[in-house]
Amino acid sequence: MNPGHIRANLIATLAGAIGIASGSMAFAEQAPSPIPVELVRRTVQNEVKSSNNGTNFIFLDRKQNARGSQTKLVVETSDVTLGMLIALNDKPVTPEQRQAEEARLEELLKNPEELQKKRKSEKEDAEHVTRIMKALPDAFLYEPDGTEGGSQGVGKAGDALVRLKFRPNPRYSPPTHVEQVLAGMQGVILIDADKYRIAKIDGTLIREVGFGWGILGHLDRGGHFLVEQGEIGKDDWEITRMDLAFTGRELLFKGINIKSEEVFSDFRPAPTKLTLAQGLELLKKQEAELADNRGQPATVNPK
Repeated sequence: MNPGHIRANLIATLAGAIGIASGSMAFAEQAPSPIPVELVRRTVQNEVKSSNNGTNFIFLDRKQNARGSQTKLVVETSDVTLGMLIALNDKPVTPEQRQAEEARLEELLKNPEELQKKRKSEKEDAEHVTRIMKALPDAFLYEPDGTEGGSQGVGKAGDALVRLKFRPNPRYSPPTHVEQVLAGMQGVILIDADKYRIAKIDGTLIREVGFGWGILGHLDRGGHFLVEQGEIGKDDWEITRMDLAFTGRELLFKGINIKSEEVFSDFRPAPTKLTLAQGLELLKKQEAELADNRGQPATVNPK
């Protein structure tokens, strides 16, 4: 699971919205069961290790929000991730819109300052992802909740997945504001115990989470996120779905209303040492092939 494009979207959104949340939970303290927490710990170690395997992919990213949907063709390069818009509200972009997209990406490649900003942003988001992942074993208390079968996009079809309930660990003290996104959440995690991979995390805010001691804003109770991950090839796992739904208030007056559903599909390997220029040419080629083969750019329907 590459941390750069997909997981970074989730962490950047949550960490940016929550800031420096604070507060303690009202659960009675108890030690986590050693079997579940050790499974989580070993799985997290494997996820962090797998995120550094250097594998690149080209894939479809369909994002739905209150304004409609956008579908992008995305490629991971050895430098930064590039995305080309190919459909709006499941309708192919016009030739003029396609030319504008190509011009936008070509201009990005010629702009050292913008490229540096993008590199920095992706690096910071990847670091946030790693911090969140490493916090999972200690941030929550886990208890067994049976098993589920894997399916397309969630683990590996046919594999048994261990289901664990989680809730905040009152003994956990987030070391930075990044990890504080976990302080008010409970939910369910699915793990492939043979491959030590996370197949699904479904979490809900069980209390209002304040940031800036509540002066600067808060996220409302009931905020929800869902992340699903599946096997897309031998030993390669990627996030296939990411849903976010949060409301709250920022800086006393500005409302927070984050609601989106994002589906990632049609993963194909991309060259390992792909330059930005080569990545752009690959996007152009793949977009043209999709249009020729299907009569229009590919669209991805959510589950």
